[in-house]
Amino acid sequence: MAAIFEAEFGQRTATRALERELEAGNPGAEAAAHARALVAAVHEHREEIDALLEELAPAYRVVQLARIDRGLLRLGVGELLHCPTTPAGVAISEWVELARIYSGEPARRLLNGVLGRIAAGGDMARGRVEPTPQDGADRPHRREHP
Repeated sequence: MAAIFEAEFGQRTATRALERELEAGNPGAEAAAHARALVAAVHEHREEIDALLEELAPAYRVVQLARIDRGLLRLGVGELLHCPTTPAGVAISEWVELARIYSGEPARRLLNGVLGRIAAGGDMARGRVEPTPQDGADRPHRREHP
C-alpha cells in the first residue's frame, strides 16, 4: 500500500518504492512476490480500474478522492481482478479493514460496497454503489483542490 501511495506524490515509481519497502521489511518470498504482482497489476491496469470505480461509484470521482482512499480502492480492485490466488472474501476483508484503519468509516463502507459488487458477479457494471448522505459529512475524504 505504501508503494502505491508514495507513487501518487510522483517522487518514485510504485515499483521502486515497493522494492525499497521490501528491502527494509524483509518479508518472505511469497509475500514479496504477491506484493510485486499486485503493484504491477495496479500499474498496468490503472485506467481500467479507475473506469470501473467511476462506473460502480459514480458519486465518487476517482481524481477527487483523497490519495489514501484512491490507493486503497485501486489496490483492492486490483487484487480482486488480477490476483486470482487470493480468495475474494479474504481480499475484501483485508482492504475494508485497512480502509477503516487508515481512512475511516466512510471509506470502509465505500470499499466494502465497491469490492462486494465486483466479487458478486460477472457483469460488474450491473450494480452501482449508492452514495452516502448528500451532506458530505459521511463521505470519504476528498481533495480540497482538484
